[in-house]
Amino acid sequence: MALLKALFAVVVWGASFIATKVALAELSPPTLIWVRFAMGLPILAATARARGELGWVRGRDLAEFTLLGFLGITFHQWLQATGLKTAQASTTAWIVASIPVFMALLGRAVLGEKIGLKRAAGIGLASLGVALVMGKGDLGALFRGRAAVAGDYLVLLSAPNWAVFSVLSRKSLHRHPAARMMLYVMGAGWILTTPLLFGAAGLGEIAHLTAPGVIAVLFLGILCSGVAYVFWYDALQHLPAAKVGALIYIEPLVAVVVARAVLAEPILPAVLGGGGLILLGVWLVNR
Repeated sequence: MALLKALFAVVVWGASFIATKVALAELSPPTLIWVRFAMGLPILAATARARGELGWVRGRDLAEFTLLGFLGITFHQWLQATGLKTAQASTTAWIVASIPVFMALLGRAVLGEKIGLKRAAGIGLASLGVALVMGKGDLGALFRGRAAVAGDYLVLLSAPNWAVFSVLSRKSLHRHPAARMMLYVMGAGWILTTPLLFGAAGLGEIAHLTAPGVIAVLFLGILCSGVAYVFWYDALQHLPAAKVGALIYIEPLVAVVVARAVLAEPILPAVLGGGGLILLGVWLVNR
C-alpha cells in the first residue's frame, strides 16, 4: 500500500505540468498558485490533526518556515507557472528531473561534500541532457539563443531554487514532524502569494473558467497540493527513502505521455535522448 501511495503521488506530479498548462490558458499564474494552495492547505491541516502533528512553533521556526514558504511555494511555483506559459509541459518535466544534480553541486559549495568521479560524470551527463532538451536537439541553436523559449530558462532556474529549499529544509525536519512543517511552509507561501494575486487579475478570473479549466484547477489543488503530499510522506514512513525516491524517475515519463495525449506535444527523439541522459546523470549522482 505504501508503494502504491508513492507511485500515485509521482504519477499525479508528473501530470501536474500538463494540468498547469491547461489551467494557465484561463488563469494568470498568481491566481492559479493562490487557488491551488488554498485547496491543498485544508487537506494538509486535516492530515496533521489526524496524526496529532498540529502544534505551535517558536518565532525562530516561524521565520524559518516563512523563508522556506517563499522559496518552495511562492517563488518556485511562480517560476514554474510563468515558465509554463511558453515552455512545453514535457520539456519542463525533464528539466525539473535534474534537481538532484543541483543539490549535489549545492552540497559541494555549501557543505563541502565530496564529488567523486561517478558524481562528476553524472553532473556532466545531466547537464548535456538539459541542454539537448532545451535546444530540442540543436545545441548550436541553443547557444546562439534561438532554440529555447523564455519559459525554459525560468523552469531551469526553478531547479536550483528547489535544491536550496531542500537543503534548508533538512534541519527543520529534524525538529518537526513532516506534516506540521509542510503545513506551516505551505501556509506561509500561500500568504506571500496573496499580494501577487491582487496585483494581477485577482479572483475574478475564476468565474470565467471553462470545464477543462475547472478540472485542471481541482486536480492541482486537491490531488497535487493535498493528497499527493500526504501519500508521499505516508510512503516515506514505511519504506526506505532510496526506494521511494527512485520512483521520481517515472515522473518525466508520465509527463511526456500525458502531454502527448492531452496537449498533442510532439515526442522528439532528441528530447527523449536528452531526457535519458538526465535520468542517467541523476542516477549516477544519487549513487
